[in-house]
Amino acid sequence: MTAVDSRPLAVYTDIVDTDPRPGIDILERSGVATRVIGSADPEVIAREGAGAHALLLGYSPITVEILDALPDVKIVAAQSVGTDMIDVDACRERGIWVTNVAGVATQEVAGHALALTLALARGIVALDNDVRAGQWDGTTVPMRRLSNLTVGVVGLGRIGAAYASMVGPLVEGVVGYDPMGSADGVEQCTLDEVFERADVVSLHLPSTPETDGLVDARRLGLMKPGSMLVNVSRGSLIDEQAVLDALDSGRLAGAGLDVLAEEPPNPDHRLIRHARTVVTPHAAYISEATMDAYVEVQARNVALVLTGDDPTHVVLEGTRGRTNR
Repeated sequence: MTAVDSRPLAVYTDIVDTDPRPGIDILERSGVATRVIGSADPEVIAREGAGAHALLLGYSPITVEILDALPDVKIVAAQSVGTDMIDVDACRERGIWVTNVAGVATQEVAGHALALTLALARGIVALDNDVRAGQWDGTTVPMRRLSNLTVGVVGLGRIGAAYASMVGPLVEGVVGYDPMGSADGVEQCTLDEVFERADVVSLHLPSTPETDGLVDARRLGLMKPGSMLVNVSRGSLIDEQAVLDALDSGRLAGAGLDVLAEEPPNPDHRLIRHARTVVTPHAAYISEATMDAYVEVQARNVALVLTGDDPTHVVLEGTRGRTNR
């Protein structure tokens, strides 16, 4: 007769970039059974996640249909700061916790935004490509003096504030917009004023109905000719066709992008082939320090809920699983 496993079950959906084994070890040591599906397909998750009390995801969408198919889920744990792939309203209706890993990769993402800023301002990638093609000429791309630049930061949370503190000593000034807060060394402006005044605009916002399409043709038209755009947040923040038009017209001298609306992109996507873009594969958060930390924080959030405690990185407070009071 086969023994029935009475432990709560934590299910990993898709695995993106990281090794789940440290997280699995944390969960198993906490008395939680684990299962790895390895898929972002909603139908597969609903079918193979049967009996799940927790879902741990990379970027797989967690829809109302999945939650209806898995009625015992107490927590949905993201392995990112953004939770736009999760139907948070549906979780709220069901008393399900939603957690993220906020703060784990602040230095990495802010540093990546700084690296993209410097690469654009100094033409690093374009000049490297020229040299590799046999051209030894430093005048082929426009290059800017950093101390003459005004940098605009849209979103002054942990990452935006960290980026501002990194770039501030290098440039003439930093202006910023965030209706929810401020940051040291940043002159607060309206959103349109940031686009009007900045030579470089760096985006540090979550994807929400209010922020999707924020950088559109009108706002790009406010920017000085030859300005630069950096996005390490979410691809949905920008109107990609409007950015392409601004690059083609010279309104934008360059765009540094770690995120796109569709990932991975079509190999023929114009933004990844444009001569004035620097594109990285949603890698801003990655370092030797974060690869384990993302997995461990995600798993600890789940272990806490499934053993009756509150998690540490709360996006949405739940009611299911609360027993230790």
